[in-house]
Amino acid sequence: MNISTNYLGLKLKNPVIVGACNLSLDISKAKELEEAGASAIVFKSLFEEQLNLEAAQLSEDLHQYDDRHAEMLNLFPNIEHSGPKAHLLALKELKENVSIPVIASLNCIYKESWEEYALHLANAGADALELNFYATITDADKDPHEIENLQVEVLKKIKGKVKIPVSVKLSPYYTNPLAFIKRLEEIGADGYVLFNRLFQPDIDVWEEVLQMPYNLSKDGDNRLSLRYMGLLSGQVKGSLVANTGILKGTDVAASILAGADAVQVVSTLYKNGTSAINTILNELSDWMNKKGYSSIDDFKGKMSKTSLKQPYAYKRAQYVDFLMKASEFENHYPVK
Repeated sequence: MNISTNYLGLKLKNPVIVGACNLSLDISKAKELEEAGASAIVFKSLFEEQLNLEAAQLSEDLHQYDDRHAEMLNLFPNIEHSGPKAHLLALKELKENVSIPVIASLNCIYKESWEEYALHLANAGADALELNFYATITDADKDPHEIENLQVEVLKKIKGKVKIPVSVKLSPYYTNPLAFIKRLEEIGADGYVLFNRLFQPDIDVWEEVLQMPYNLSKDGDNRLSLRYMGLLSGQVKGSLVANTGILKGTDVAASILAGADAVQVVSTLYKNGTSAINTILNELSDWMNKKGYSSIDDFKGKMSKTSLKQPYAYKRAQYVDFLMKASEFENHYPVK
C-alpha cells in the first residue's frame, strides 16, 4: 500500500508531519519520532519576541552588579551560543541526526527580522520554511488591511531571498481567509498550514492572576481545518496541510478526502507519546485497505467542494441539515 505524498515539492513517505513543538529540541526524541513513522519534522518556531525577552533578561543578569563593583564589569564573558545562534545550531544538529525532511518555523515582529532570520534558517540547512503568521491584535486602532499587507510583503521579500519552499501557517481569524490565501497564492506561497492553534489566557479567580494553560487538541477540533481543506482543494497550487485536532488515523483520512496533502500532529504526541504516529499510520492503512484504496491519490480530494455536487457543501450545510432533520436531532438530544 502506497501512503507516500508530496508536500512543498518534498516526497514524504506518508502524510503525518510532526508540527512545531518542544519535542524537536530533544535529538533522542526526534529520532524516536522518525522511528515511529514521522515523515517530516517542523522544528520549534523561532520567535523574535522570545529572543528579545531572553536577550533582555540575559543582559540584566550579566550586568546586575555593574554599578556596585567596578571590578566585575568584565567578569562575565560574551555569550556566543544564545538567542538565534543557539536556535540555528540546534536546527543543524537535528538535520544531521535524522534522515527525514526538517522544516524551519519562523515568527517575527519586524519586516526586516523576517527577512534576516529566514535567510539564516535556509542557510542552516532547513529543507523548507514555515512562516508562522501568528498575530494577536490588542489595539482597536490597528487597521486590518495594514496587518494583511505586512504579511503579504513579508512573504514576497522572503520568496525573493530564499531558494527553499516557503509555506504559511495561518490562524482562522481573518475576515475572509480564502481572499487572503488568494493574495498569498499570487505571491507564490508553496503551501498553507491551517490552522494555528492559539493558546488563550485564563484567569485564576481565587488568586486573581492570569494563567497561560496548555490547551491541547481534543476530538472534533479538526473540523474547521477540514472545512477549509475542502474549500481550497483544487483552487490553489500550493500544498494543503490540516493542523489542529488530528488525533486518529480516520482524522488523517478525512483531511485527505477533503483535499489535504498532509497533516501535522502535536497534541496526540504529548498525550500518547511518540508511538501515536505508528498507531495513526496503522489506522490509516487499515481504513484504506477496507475501502479498497491502494494509494493516497486514490481518494485525495474526493470529498472536496469541487468534487461534490451538493449546493450547500461546505457552506451552510449545518443549518440546512438541522432544519431538514429537526425531529431526528430532537430524538437524539431530547429536551429534559
